[in-house]
Amino acid sequence: MRIPRFFEPCELHTGQTYSLSDATTQHVSRVLRMKAGDNITLFNGYGSEFLCTLERVDKRHVDVTVISEHSQSRTSPLQIHIGQAISRGERMDYAIQKATELGMHCMTPLFTERCEVRLNNDRQDKRTKHWQQVAISACEQSLRNELPVIAPIQPLQQWLDNTEADLKLVLHHHTEQPLEELERPTSIALLIGPEGGLSEAEVEIALAAGFKPVAFGPRVMRTETAPVAAQAILQYLWGDLS
Repeated sequence: MRIPRFFEPCELHTGQTYSLSDATTQHVSRVLRMKAGDNITLFNGYGSEFLCTLERVDKRHVDVTVISEHSQSRTSPLQIHIGQAISRGERMDYAIQKATELGMHCMTPLFTERCEVRLNNDRQDKRTKHWQQVAISACEQSLRNELPVIAPIQPLQQWLDNTEADLKLVLHHHTEQPLEELERPTSIALLIGPEGGLSEAEVEIALAAGFKPVAFGPRVMRTETAPVAAQAILQYLWGDLS
């Protein structure tokens, strides 16, 4: 049985005792019903993971002692920054969850012409915090020790103007550009449109910003499927999937 694994955003040191955050406390005590003496693993986003023993467990408090620290980076050498048009509900959650599992470095949610989601400033902040938690949960499951960045929501043009990468790609099914012919990058910006696709005008401004059109196969994928398929191929070609 795998030792349960949780994110705790604080400094951790071997031999020290810590009280867990409310969210982790609830999961340990009420969901998993763990007891004093059981072990868990913590990570804090800085590249290490920490084996810990539960010292006290009750409904409101869980204390742990750090037994050992292990430096273990599972970050892909290929930095992929995804510009993802916002989709509704679980579709966006799915895209972030799976992109995190596949080694995404950063994702910026985008407002595009055909994007069906409209959010005021307050709701934007709430959704961004929710997506950050989706990414954290994906890191807990996939053994990642560094968190991907979930950037604030931006209009497409702003993201295009400010994104730098060795290789910039826009998913566009009207192309036959073979990836194997491109020079090996260390960083990639990947633009993915909404359910209705990017408009022709948006594709044109992406091309003007230095993005190359690319298709991953002959079929048109849903907006939440595209980052999964694209990253799997990119990580296989130039990253750490084999």
